[in-house]
Amino acid sequence: MPAYVWQKSSYCAQGEACIHVATARTGTVSLTESGDPTGSTLRTTPAAWAALVRTIKENRARD
Repeated sequence: MPAYVWQKSSYCAQGEACIHVATARTGTVSLTESGDPTGSTLRTTPAAWAALVRTIKENRARD
């Protein structure tokens, strides 16, 4: 498994309920939960990650 440099979400409040994001040299985007960073990791493509973030931002702007 590659060594990741995890970045905590800028929307993370205090506590352990945060999402951490990292990119690999292969170009994949990885996500993990801060409460268990050595646990399960979700991997996706940069395009799919960008689409998810864009959709969240668009929906948040409508609220």
